[in-house]
Amino acid sequence: MSYTYKRVFLVVMDSVGIGEAPDAAKFGDTGADTLGHIAEEMGGLKMPNMGSLGLSNIREIKGVEKAEKPLAFYTKMKEASNGKDTMTGHWEIMGLNIQTPFQVFPDGFPPELISELESRTGRKVIGNKPASGTEILDELGAQHMETGDLIVYTSADSVLQIAAHEEIIPIDELYRICKIARELTLDEKYMVGRVIARPFLGEPGSFKRTANRHDYALKPFGRTVMNELKDSGYDVISIGKISDIYDGEGVTQSLRTVSNMDGMDKLLQTLDMDFTGLSFLNLVDFDALFGHRRDPIGYGKALEEYDVRLAEVLDKLADNDLLIITADHGNDPVHPGTDHTREYVPLLVYSKGMAEGRELPVRETFADVGATVADNFKVVMPEHGKSFLNELK
Repeated sequence: MSYTYKRVFLVVMDSVGIGEAPDAAKFGDTGADTLGHIAEEMGGLKMPNMGSLGLSNIREIKGVEKAEKPLAFYTKMKEASNGKDTMTGHWEIMGLNIQTPFQVFPDGFPPELISELESRTGRKVIGNKPASGTEILDELGAQHMETGDLIVYTSADSVLQIAAHEEIIPIDELYRICKIARELTLDEKYMVGRVIARPFLGEPGSFKRTANRHDYALKPFGRTVMNELKDSGYDVISIGKISDIYDGEGVTQSLRTVSNMDGMDKLLQTLDMDFTGLSFLNLVDFDALFGHRRDPIGYGKALEEYDVRLAEVLDKLADNDLLIITADHGNDPVHPGTDHTREYVPLLVYSKGMAEGRELPVRETFADVGATVADNFKVVMPEHGKSFLNELK
């Protein structure tokens, strides 16, 4: 096996955008600035480790000191695909370009889809609207327990979620129902990215989602860099929801997480492993718990907690490891609505073997990350993206 770096650690800070993209207006996102607005709301962010890598060198962030000698190579990336959802961003990172966007359902799912789901499952549907996963249980959990009706809801992402109490609808039946929903939503007129089983337990007023969540995702629309790595004998360790996003394609080992901090624990775990290839982490709390809920203070505190843990990661990196930190879209918590925002994303690239970081050209596509990983391990290059491996000198 031939490579420059033996292990690549790719961290996606889910939704941590760094200012409106040039085409933000097309997506209704003029003025969006996830990091900038959070820093303003916080009166300044305390992120010294990201600062030392060069975060404020990309674009000054209040409270984050601009590094005189940044440790990392730094820039920002534009999204080339036509979308701003999780799957589009991640698939592009691994070398794809998605021009037919996944559909979102701000008014709930079409009546004909719901009717077919009811007919095929033998159960009525309640909800059918965008909602927080915890709030919808408070609203409809008791009714579900009385009737056995399915709680169907969506979010700002392209997802159809089905919640059911494990003592009312057994897990196996919920999974079967979700497979039916997945089959129904494969139709191009729906173009739903993921169907998610959301089992829960408890009594009205104290419902709690269980760890038996299961995602039924579309497979990527082409081969990704992860496929090429796996087929060439390299390790591809997914952490968090990465395996779900790619429907297991190109994954050799999957580590589940329950929070950002658990994600950082699992990342540190992979740093202790002897492997050759890619460790790929998604930190979902930024997006799910704070961006969509429009909570800039909670978001800011989560960023600061992550930055503290980043020090442990930097300490554990070996000389021939490469750390890549980026994001998949924005989710500005002070922007109207609860949707993702079309933004640039930060890119920080670090190895202990680097004498000093510097600015890279702005990347025209997230796929430059995948192209760089492919270039590093000398596997088939993706159709999209330009490697910056030779610029890391």
